[in-house]
Amino acid sequence: MDAVNSPSPASPSTLGVGSVVRVNGPLVEVDGVANLAMLELVAVGPQRISAQTVALSGEHAVLQAYEYTGGLKVGDPAEATGGELAGLLGPGLLGHAFDGLLRPLSSAPMWLTPDRAASDADTATLSREWTFEPASSVGPSVTAGDLLGTVPDSGAVEHRVLVPPGISGELSWRAPKGPLRALDPVATVGGRTVTLAERWPVRQSRPFRQSLSEAVPLHTGQRVLDLIYPLARGAAAAVPGGFGTGKTMLLQQIAKWSDADVIVYVGCGERGNEMADVLDGLAQLVDERSGGRLIDRTVIIANTSNMPMMAREASIYTGITVAEFYRDMGYEVVVIADSTSRWAEALREFANRNGDLPAEDGFPATLASALGAFYERAGRVKTLSGHTASVTVIGAVSPAGGDMTEPVTTDTQRFVRSLWLLDRDLAYSRHYPAVSWSGSFARDVDAIGRWYTANGQPEWTQRRSRTVALLAEADRLESLAEIMGRSSLPGHERMVLLGGRLIRDGVLLQSALSANDGFCSDEKGAALLDLVLGVVDECQELVQRGIPATTIEQADLGVVLRAREETRPSDAVGVSSRLPKVLQMLRAL
Repeated sequence: MDAVNSPSPASPSTLGVGSVVRVNGPLVEVDGVANLAMLELVAVGPQRISAQTVALSGEHAVLQAYEYTGGLKVGDPAEATGGELAGLLGPGLLGHAFDGLLRPLSSAPMWLTPDRAASDADTATLSREWTFEPASSVGPSVTAGDLLGTVPDSGAVEHRVLVPPGISGELSWRAPKGPLRALDPVATVGGRTVTLAERWPVRQSRPFRQSLSEAVPLHTGQRVLDLIYPLARGAAAAVPGGFGTGKTMLLQQIAKWSDADVIVYVGCGERGNEMADVLDGLAQLVDERSGGRLIDRTVIIANTSNMPMMAREASIYTGITVAEFYRDMGYEVVVIADSTSRWAEALREFANRNGDLPAEDGFPATLASALGAFYERAGRVKTLSGHTASVTVIGAVSPAGGDMTEPVTTDTQRFVRSLWLLDRDLAYSRHYPAVSWSGSFARDVDAIGRWYTANGQPEWTQRRSRTVALLAEADRLESLAEIMGRSSLPGHERMVLLGGRLIRDGVLLQSALSANDGFCSDEKGAALLDLVLGVVDECQELVQRGIPATTIEQADLGVVLRAREETRPSDAVGVSSRLPKVLQMLRAL
């Protein structure tokens, strides 16, 4: 289901009509449009280009155009539409790709052009029929969030038709089982018609009953994240990294393997071939839950670098609105935005064209508040229908030149609960995911540790704390060894260096291309850490008993390093069975 965002014809007697007085790329200035409101859409020019109102002075307005403005000239008509940029949310979103305005891309040209008016481009989608099945238990009166029925043939998860927010009252009529189009009515509630699809402004968050504070971990299948820097459902994370550090691959792995019900992947200003890889990978990957294709529970919002710049600015709001739509049905949703830096560049370009006073690095002074408006829409909530559901946001940051002190990176850290900093040196040494264990953080570790304790894994917190401490100490000793020489260090410190290497290469290193190692279950990840920590404990004990550190370092520990590749993704038992054999070999020294 797509959004009909291009303005539709309106009566001049009810909505203002003016004319274009200035065009500067996506910035359009108009005069004479009476009663125009902030954020209201205006249809500009003979092609009725969608443009949003961003500044008002009397009947003079500044607009940001969401489509290509080539051919637009001074004197062309500008007509108010009476509404904000909104998405038409309904069946048909899952398994398809859309642009930043939620228009379908399956049949769109490579370059979006202003002649793609809604009345032409969306006819096929709006005329498609869906099978509506009314819910069996619906009372005489309903409130917002109550289930009216389902659409079983709309993706890998059940599409639930709910009473929209703001509507309640007597259910006087409901459609019987049968085919319906997107704009066909399904019920009459309190004298108001409810259609199969609903329209919602993308910059306005959807309401819920209650915000929940309990931390429940999101399992991503990537060991360095799940074991060391976990992310709670409904929280936000940022992935900053320079060119070539593996941001897109890491995000694609999360999209493929995280235990969310629905994935919303927003390709914001990135290269088109990367989005093609995402689509191809998701289409070919089998979803273990349903047995179908993974893309059938994924929504792709693609606004690549060759598409209109300000549609890129709208794309992340479109993505988060789609996520909230599925959250309201009771699903766990993950939004992946790649990359928020390209989105911020769109803000900077428009602000510069508008003559706004630039802040640091030329970005607008409103950058921090704009980032907050996006990330703060993440959350784990009790929906209007009473379900517990969440929207988790993961945003990539692409700082120019790998500068982690630039404004987008520093401002983003204020609004996220986890930071997965990608290290250039790790990436260049072919250690992926290149998540730095010295520059990353997770603010919800204690709360997630309590969840693991309550769910039968009381050792999770201690295991993680010991691993982080061992990695930090190994990094410190590595710096000393480069100066003094490894052989000059005491035996117990050399065992710390050995333990750091085993954790890095045997646990944190993970191959996205491996059938066994691309995904790792929680249990296997814990078993791998226990294996390494058990070996380190034995090595320290051997040193205390007088065994030379060199002898221990020369021992064949390949069985430990190969465990991640030689065992299946959920084979924790196979990993654990290696520890007695390794300990027996070490004790024989």
